[in-house]
Amino acid sequence: MGRHAVAGLIIVLFTASSALAWNSKGHMMVAYVAYQRLTPAARARVDDLLLRNPSYTKWEMTIPATISGAEKKLRIFMLAATWPDEIKAAHSGYADDGSDDGSRPNGASSAQNTGYSDHLRHRYWHFVAMPFTSDGSPLPPIPTPNAQDRIHLFRTVLASITESDDLKSYDLTWLLHLVGDVHQPLHVATRVSGTEPDGDHNGSRVAICPAPCKDDLRAFWNTVLGTQATVTAAENLAKTLKAAPTGDGAVLDEAIWVRDSFELAQSTVYKPPVGAGRGPFTITAAYRASAKSVARRQIALAGARLANVLNADLK
Repeated sequence: MGRHAVAGLIIVLFTASSALAWNSKGHMMVAYVAYQRLTPAARARVDDLLLRNPSYTKWEMTIPATISGAEKKLRIFMLAATWPDEIKAAHSGYADDGSDDGSRPNGASSAQNTGYSDHLRHRYWHFVAMPFTSDGSPLPPIPTPNAQDRIHLFRTVLASITESDDLKSYDLTWLLHLVGDVHQPLHVATRVSGTEPDGDHNGSRVAICPAPCKDDLRAFWNTVLGTQATVTAAENLAKTLKAAPTGDGAVLDEAIWVRDSFELAQSTVYKPPVGAGRGPFTITAAYRASAKSVARRQIALAGARLANVLNADLK
């Protein structure tokens, strides 16, 4: 397969997956911010570990030969942050597991951590279904495993001096992605009501346009900074982000990250014009502007925290 064909294929895969996480642009922006903040030792270590990812050669083929070695490593790091979405493609050799179309954990395989030999997509690892309600409805339990406990597990593996580099590579690639995911408010919060006793699936059941349009609230937040799925577009936009406050970036407890995103969802996502029920609701210019501002802050914060985690934990 030629270089241009591979580049086109990757862009298609990234765009198709955008409804399921920060889209590829957002994840690459998080990675760009993080890579700038890595210590030389941490940077060398992640560069080495990512060589073991099965998509490394494919990523490498998308990078022009004129790109410098340092910039190439940065771009590989950015592309690696999208890998857990890349494997969602139907023809990628990976399979769904769990229940509810793969969105809920179900069985021992849901919690396994075996490295690249694992060809399950683990879609439920991408989010935390933390419930809240405004009508007094009973709150369901939070399914596990989820993004929060996976982040904790992967950090533990990366800090280990006995785990293999093959497993560390797999866990690193997932960690690059999940740190971004939990900073997207609708990847940690689900609204429960009398008509949605199990929650609104992190906003994916809230319509923002009349049928037959299928746009939903979570997809809106995932793509609020644009859908141009190229490394260059992500890098250029990441360079315009205001740096996260030092104190906020130094918070390394993933439970606090999730809690803060959960509170942010309630205060900034589920607000007018988004009302009770499934909608449809019409997104206003003011709501869109607020969402863009929140997304920029959260991506900068995720990048700072990811760098600090890798600088602290990676062995």
